[in-house]
Amino acid sequence: MQKLVQGIHHFQNDIFSTKQELFEKLAGGQQPLVLFITCSDSRIDPALLMQSDPGELFILRNAGNIVPPYGAVNGGEAATIEYAVSVLGITDIVICGHSHCGAMSGLLAPESLETLPSVRSWLTYADSTGRIIQENYQHLTDPSARLTATVEENVLIQLKNLQTHPSVASALSSKKLNLHGWVYKFETGQVFTYSPQPGQFLALDQASPLQASDTNSSIA
Repeated sequence: MQKLVQGIHHFQNDIFSTKQELFEKLAGGQQPLVLFITCSDSRIDPALLMQSDPGELFILRNAGNIVPPYGAVNGGEAATIEYAVSVLGITDIVICGHSHCGAMSGLLAPESLETLPSVRSWLTYADSTGRIIQENYQHLTDPSARLTATVEENVLIQLKNLQTHPSVASALSSKKLNLHGWVYKFETGQVFTYSPQPGQFLALDQASPLQASDTNSSIA
């Protein structure tokens, strides 16, 4: 904790003054650019990754970057999504998985969750991901490749779940919202985005603007 407290002192004494005008402006309200849904994993820092300023990201984090289908659970995920779309007028939502995801590792090895009943229950919202891997990826015997496939498939499953939320469905139908599926490989700094054509994740810096901008057609 001491390191974090020292960090606060550094922020207050050396950083805040350089951004004071921005923070004073934010006191009047927020207009974030994107709803960024990602994992709780401490190795992911969305603001650092995208070099964003305060006020630009509306962030939702949980184990496994999971979005339960609408009505499945009365929790913070649904409230955050609804507020972002209906009140803040968010026009882009990103669901971002990541390499070496512990939640997805647990999905692949449910026996490891015997002493973690809450985690096991939460991961039921990724059951479809596990089923897809079990039935369609038997050829992947390398554990690392299998985990990567699980992370990618889970992003697509959660994008489908996201569309069951009324605020999202309404915004999509009126073409006021774009959905994006990303995977962040934190050990290399690479970000991959799902492209409907050719139906796979491409390095973000290699994807065309169209490929990187909208995954709606792939998950409708």
